[in-house]
Amino acid sequence: MDRLDRRILALLQDDASLPVAEIARRVGLTTTPCWRRIQALERDGVIRKRVALLDREKMGVGVDVFVAVRTNRHDAAWLERFAAVVTAFPEVVELYRMSGEVDYLLRVVVPDIAAYDRVYQRLIREIEIFDVSSTFAMERIKYTTALPIDPT
Repeated sequence: MDRLDRRILALLQDDASLPVAEIARRVGLTTTPCWRRIQALERDGVIRKRVALLDREKMGVGVDVFVAVRTNRHDAAWLERFAAVVTAFPEVVELYRMSGEVDYLLRVVVPDIAAYDRVYQRLIREIEIFDVSSTFAMERIKYTTALPIDPT
């Protein structure tokens, strides 16, 4: 990836709906070479997909819950089952395997605490978990889907 590819990626991360001609103009290329670069970035998996970002308040899911899960099971079968159960929950938008005190960290988006409780009840009904701790975000100060890009 060169400087032009990085500038193209920065523009697409900001607005994936930009026409190729506009991207080309902003990075100093003509349309065809710019389009070829975008195609190559997609083919190489640098651009995984293009999506629409929705307004969480208008969608009625304004509460972020960070769920720390600890388990006393560390075998592959349990992890496979846990991952299958958790990824099937549409409210779980992120899932990480962690180092340290917490084994897994989930970010759950829901309309309110009662909705989270329903998620929690389903979770503990479907898989054995040693400990679950939930923290509710009071305010979202920074959130971005954009990865850092050094365009130089």
